[in-house]
Amino acid sequence: MFSVRNSLGLVLVLTRLSCTSVSVPDIAVYFGTKSRYEEVHPNLLRDPTSINSSILRPPPSERCTPVHLTAVIRHGTRYPTTKNIRRIRNLSQLVRTESSRTSAGSGGSAGRLHEIQNSWDMWYTDEMDGQLVMKGREDLRRLAKRLLALFPSLLSEENQRRISLRSSSKHRCISSVEAFQEGLQEVWNHREVQYRHEVDDELMRFFERCRGFVEGVENNRTALLEVEKFKHGEEMERVRRRMAEKLGLPHQRLTPELVEAAFFLCSYELAIKSVHSPWCFLFDESDAKVLEYKSDLKQYWKRSHGHVISSLSSCPLFHHIFRTLDKAGRPRRSTDAVPEPASILVGHAETILPLLSLLGLYKDQTPPTASNYRSQHGRSFRTSRIVPYAANVLFVLYDCQRGPRLQLLINETPVRFPGLEKEDAPLYRDVRLTYRHLLDGCDFERECEGRSGGRGPNIEL
Repeated sequence: MFSVRNSLGLVLVLTRLSCTSVSVPDIAVYFGTKSRYEEVHPNLLRDPTSINSSILRPPPSERCTPVHLTAVIRHGTRYPTTKNIRRIRNLSQLVRTESSRTSAGSGGSAGRLHEIQNSWDMWYTDEMDGQLVMKGREDLRRLAKRLLALFPSLLSEENQRRISLRSSSKHRCISSVEAFQEGLQEVWNHREVQYRHEVDDELMRFFERCRGFVEGVENNRTALLEVEKFKHGEEMERVRRRMAEKLGLPHQRLTPELVEAAFFLCSYELAIKSVHSPWCFLFDESDAKVLEYKSDLKQYWKRSHGHVISSLSSCPLFHHIFRTLDKAGRPRRSTDAVPEPASILVGHAETILPLLSLLGLYKDQTPPTASNYRSQHGRSFRTSRIVPYAANVLFVLYDCQRGPRLQLLINETPVRFPGLEKEDAPLYRDVRLTYRHLLDGCDFERECEGRSGGRGPNIEL
């Protein structure tokens, strides 16, 4: 097993390896699910624990107090998975053995190619396989500190035993929920960190248990036809030819998978080591937009609004969140147990996207397809902004004069519930009324076992 201690040491060594500079590539805002959280909030590059308390927006006309926080959080920055490491290895070998500097593109391309061939080392190993890196632990520690600063009464040391902490079973998520606790306990001045969390794949990896999703989308070749069409379409073909020219390779030697591997390399080097990798020179902004769109197509048609069953698979998490909010907002008798002040749920991008889709968020009027790339530049469904590393969905319940109110924040930014756009923190009963069809329905067994397909576009939510 590749230990966390080894990974920390490796990153410290690798940050000293040769790369062009520590500047951020211009294309960093297009890295999709492999984006740094700092691309969403650049101010965190200057002060990683800075907060803006104005994001909490109960009505100023009422006296309101936060009484509960539910946070659904994606794990922090991680290593590539084994599948992508093998693609990176194949790309590196191809460039080292077959690229020609004499036939590489004009300008600085030959020099950059020389840098890749002679100065860049293939340092990724199979055993890394998606594990959290040192930066990923920092992502969660810093998020914990910011949330504690925003909600000091909820995440207080006095409440530590009543804070619920759950995680996916994946190593990167367990490491992330541990790092979150480290961040809290560092503020509490604990000398030794004590971990206390529960592994719960039924909540955080619901998609694995939903047969309708697995059979109708994940293992269904027709479910991602739009992605396949775009992968072999004119936009991707132009990116492939330009990259081949810069590398001095026959374009037929570069598969779309290898093009994507090079783009991922640029993103990994920035996220893991905070460096501008020489691989980034292969792409300009127009290339990056195309590759981001390909990634968004995959996430839209696999995890989001593209197929009804993808969002419905998140029913267990949806119901858990609202049951928790119900308990926190219910008037208590003296004999009732004190409700949880906070519920911290750590999972994946694949956990968050179906939930957001079920809530009706980021659903553009025209769905993205292989043929409408040019008209999709203003789309709201951009995974670079929605689910970077350490992405978070925060449900903040307030006790107010007119009754409980609920505010939604995504990546520490206020977002209004669909259908309730007039208020940042509508009355909780109005939120429940808006989602009544899901609260009274959205039965996991019926949806996941009773649907054979889920192949059609999502027209229900």
